[in-house]
Amino acid sequence: MNVCIPLWNSAGTNRNVLAHIRRETMRLSIRILIAATLTLQLATAQDGFKAVQSQVVEHTLKNGLKFLILPRREAPVVSFTTYVSIGSVNESRGITGLAHIFEHLAFKGTTDIGTKDYSKEKAALAALDKAWSALEQERLTVNPDTAKLASLTAAFGKAQEAAMQYSDGDEFSRVIEQQGGVGLNAGTSMDETTYFYSLPSNKLELWFSLESARFYDPVIRDFYKEKDVVMEERRMRVESNPIGKMIEEVIAVAFKSHPYKDNTIGHMADLKGITRQEAYEFFKKYYVPSNMTIAIVGDVDVNEVKRLAERYFARIPAGRKADPVRTTEPPQNGERRVVLREQSQPVIVLGYKKGGIHDADDAVYDVISDLMSSGRTSRLYTSLVRDKKLSISAGGFGGFPGQKYPNLFLFYAFPAQGRSNDTCLAAIEHEIERLKTEQVSEEDLKAIKTRARAGLIRSLGSNQGLANQLSTYEGLYGNWRELFNSLDKLNAVTAADIQRVATSVFVNNNRSIGTIEPVN
Repeated sequence: MNVCIPLWNSAGTNRNVLAHIRRETMRLSIRILIAATLTLQLATAQDGFKAVQSQVVEHTLKNGLKFLILPRREAPVVSFTTYVSIGSVNESRGITGLAHIFEHLAFKGTTDIGTKDYSKEKAALAALDKAWSALEQERLTVNPDTAKLASLTAAFGKAQEAAMQYSDGDEFSRVIEQQGGVGLNAGTSMDETTYFYSLPSNKLELWFSLESARFYDPVIRDFYKEKDVVMEERRMRVESNPIGKMIEEVIAVAFKSHPYKDNTIGHMADLKGITRQEAYEFFKKYYVPSNMTIAIVGDVDVNEVKRLAERYFARIPAGRKADPVRTTEPPQNGERRVVLREQSQPVIVLGYKKGGIHDADDAVYDVISDLMSSGRTSRLYTSLVRDKKLSISAGGFGGFPGQKYPNLFLFYAFPAQGRSNDTCLAAIEHEIERLKTEQVSEEDLKAIKTRARAGLIRSLGSNQGLANQLSTYEGLYGNWRELFNSLDKLNAVTAADIQRVATSVFVNNNRSIGTIEPVN
């Protein structure tokens, strides 16, 4: 249940402040009313959770692809999420950023969709690859010939134009939108890749046809064009963005061995050098049924979904299930620091090593995250922003930069005008020390657990949100039921658990600190 909040999202600093102070008698009446209402809602919610679980149907094809089907007949709409348990951690040296590139290539089509004449396009793509190979070979020589490099660059440009003549890379997306599709999108993280959108329920077979074709008969088209887009994205998000640059440096010093040390967007040198053939091989190796889960939620008939699943997806070879990452991070025996001097506002982040999603204390970190960062009553906001006015924004969350494997619990602060990173660091450390020395009240624990349950209730109202969560929990945890079991684990967290975890994990020798110090 970890939630990763972008460090540059300061929306919390713009929310309205409750200005009215009510009399004690009125406050007491409201509390009694709320408590009674919540008791009724939570009892009803528990029945709702059980009802949802009982309605989810699993269907696994012989090639290993698992479907999670949840019929909901309230509206003639169906939401789909294809979850692939492959992310940046599965990349090797030299091809970092490739999983992210597939987010851009997600809907570029097949040999039938997205092409004007595939036989001619195939030949043009082969010529394009050859032109790229020649250009790269010269570029990587010790002393490249300037004139030859210019000639090869021009030849590559012409080859790319020739291939683009036969490409209609937007056709796949256009077909979906013309048939009433909404929310067409894809996402990549350290641990996963997801594709999702919704369609009218009478277009169910269209989805099966299109989605299966993307994995059965893909064409890696517009590759070099999209690679340029990703490189520009890196320039904007990392190289020209002080915060992005600092976060990348913090990850690199916090992780010495594990693949989490490499930014999802990839290293620029790797992005420049990745070939279309390498992309195709990566896709065929990893984006296979053995690594996939598909969740379908909405106005569907279960038997019809099973029939279409067999018809369209059973033809895809199973492939090999990706091995877990074997590399483990060695123990950290001292504080690590990164200092960037930039023309920027000051920023400080503290990352403490913690266990992954299967760690016995995973729910404890969720409680700590809520306690420290959830809204204007959270400890970090109350202390650093409201009372001491040291910071314009402050928070903390686990699961960074990934969740599956041991990761970081990150605290952060954006110092206010005239305040320093050191001052904010001392204030954050004070709040961390409180976690160790002061027991969290039962009232606060109940509020946190109530918010978690309310959040799950809200998520059940959205077909797409539920499809995303079911597939994610199946892919990450190995069992979609953990979505509901997570509440039981969170409810079991005690004040003593928080003290124990904070005392053992939030220590200086186990942390990496990154700061941006402003320069004129």
